[in-house]
Amino acid sequence: MAWNNPAKSAPTIGQLLTQIQTSGQLSYVQYLRLMSAILSGNQIADAERHQINRIFDHVQTGRITLTQS
Repeated sequence: MAWNNPAKSAPTIGQLLTQIQTSGQLSYVQYLRLMSAILSGNQIADAERHQINRIFDHVQTGRITLTQS
């Protein structure tokens, strides 16, 4: 059984974007998290929305690899 560790929380959208840009890879879980951030009613900064769209553009052009892990 998995236990929640409050000290080890999920990275923020900004941290997630940095991880993706640094590694050049986007996992399916990261993809879902970014899509959820865009489609949710929550407010995200215009700069973050722009970065997310740029990540998706890079996936389409092959600059960032979409992985299943």
